[in-house]
Amino acid sequence: MATFMDVHSGFVGVTAQQLREAHERDVAIERDEGVHFERAWLDPESGKVFCLSSGPTKEAVMRVHERAGHPTAEVYELPVEVA
Repeated sequence: MATFMDVHSGFVGVTAQQLREAHERDVAIERDEGVHFERAWLDPESGKVFCLSSGPTKEAVMRVHERAGHPTAEVYELPVEVA
């Protein structure tokens, strides 16, 4: 499984509860694509949302987001990690 970070725009003014609901829509269907959404972060002032996931391909991540109602083409594979 690869690790991915994706970025969404246009979420200005979104609340933590609204982010939670969007994340839950992803989680509800993630198994269909073999993806697991780990965590999501929000900057409501810039309208940016960042999602950390693991899955087989970035296209699988994109399909889940599209089906959940918040598509993005900005998905990055993260092949290198340091702690």
